[in-house]
Amino acid sequence: MAVAGRKGHLAIVDMKTLNLIKEIQVRETVRDVVFLHNELFFAAAQKKYPYIYNRDGTELHCLKEHGAVLRLQFLKNHFLLASINKFGQLHYQDVTMGEMVGNFRTGFGRTDVMQVNPFNGVVALGHSSGTVTMWKPTTAAPLVKMLCHQGAVSSLAFHPNGHLMATSGREKKIKIWDLRKFEVIQTLPGHAKTLNFSQKGLLAAATGSFVQVLSDFSGSQNYSRYMTHSMAKGYQVGKVLFRPYEDVLGIGHSMGWSSILIPGSGEPNFDSWVANPFETSKQRREKEVHSLLDKLPPETIMLDPTKVGTVRAARKKEKPTKEGREAEMEAAVESAKDTEFKKKTKGRNKPSKIAKKRKEIVEKAKRPFLEQRTEEREMSRKKQKSNMETEMPKSLQRFVRQKPT
Repeated sequence: MAVAGRKGHLAIVDMKTLNLIKEIQVRETVRDVVFLHNELFFAAAQKKYPYIYNRDGTELHCLKEHGAVLRLQFLKNHFLLASINKFGQLHYQDVTMGEMVGNFRTGFGRTDVMQVNPFNGVVALGHSSGTVTMWKPTTAAPLVKMLCHQGAVSSLAFHPNGHLMATSGREKKIKIWDLRKFEVIQTLPGHAKTLNFSQKGLLAAATGSFVQVLSDFSGSQNYSRYMTHSMAKGYQVGKVLFRPYEDVLGIGHSMGWSSILIPGSGEPNFDSWVANPFETSKQRREKEVHSLLDKLPPETIMLDPTKVGTVRAARKKEKPTKEGREAEMEAAVESAKDTEFKKKTKGRNKPSKIAKKRKEIVEKAKRPFLEQRTEEREMSRKKQKSNMETEMPKSLQRFVRQKPT
């Protein structure tokens, strides 16, 4: 676990033994901290720039291009470090090559609400206007703009399956959204400064010194109150986070860090190929190599990742416009005029014969365009005739004046 204090304290804790591995004091404001592809490296959003440290507390990189970052997120399948700074700029940086993949100005002002959808790798930002925007690193415009709340969005979280999103607004409402239809499933009363989903779908919401956990054990996507907890002495909760593969909820507050038991929140059966709590250094090295080989390019980030690998449906052929058809005919005529003729014997190379041949070639080039035009006129005439017949009653159709052909 990586812990960051507002006044510059950074610490790494072994959660199996609860022993402190390393702690450092950077002597400036730390706004956010996030692990990279494994527990050996982490990034911290400090006062001016984000920094990357290793497990021993050694500073490895200073990412000056990101600026004064408010929130950090890491996309583990794509090896991308995403950040939003105080000017509302969204940055994507590839941590394997150090290349800046995307740099966009959101245009919605300053925000510190940012989460990654684990299903498709799309980054969601909550704004002061009550909208939630979803971004990917290959487009400068948001994929989705949703008006979620009447007031500012204070926090958001994604369900592990990626199909549900929880948002909270300043108008004291918590909403559960279905991202397949972009519809509200449920609206709950109450304000939440921080939200988090567990592996089993429990939703933790905290504001002030009060923490509540909402459950949906029936699977009907109807959340109700499961457990509540009040912090001692009125400590102000800053962030809540469920511990994976454990029934534990971590609470970061104004006086440090606490944890409470939430039965049924963690996945009881871990897959050692995905996350092995007992892995050795050799296994970790092998896993790092495999994950680098399986790294996905930024272009694979999309709202529906199931489209990757499918065959794109053939588009209908667009009907060319009148101007386009005329331009094509002119180009064909010009190319026909520029044809060169072979020099033949005396008497067969007269200018009149060359002009006649050139005229024939021009007419031959024009013919398909003229035929197409007459066909279209015939089709439109037939369509007009059929429309007139359908408009008139059957008994009066014989009195319709026939146009001379």
